[in-house]
Amino acid sequence: MTFAVEGRDNCVAIGGSAYVYARTEHGSFVLSANCPHRGGPLNLAEFEPGRSRLVCPWHDRAASVTKAIKAGVPAVRHGDRVTAVLPDHDGAGYTLEHRPMSGALARC
Repeated sequence: MTFAVEGRDNCVAIGGSAYVYARTEHGSFVLSANCPHRGGPLNLAEFEPGRSRLVCPWHDRAASVTKAIKAGVPAVRHGDRVTAVLPDHDGAGYTLEHRPMSGALARC
């Protein structure tokens, strides 16, 4: 699946799951746009000061960026596009959407 790194169509939604391309000081990776705890918008997450953890904007639960990168979706960036190998969702169709990104996840 190929989608935009930023701007219009920067998110792919498939089978009830959404994914965005995150760029942080710790690395770049494809991230689930939904918090696994309560479904909050992880595309709006911020960094926890002094740690490499993302903080969900809904309930302040923190998740390790290092773990997110290691467990992340395999992806390769080519200019302003990223190609990712997304989990199988039993043949579900997909849509490309725009999701705003927090400053913490949109570093170039």
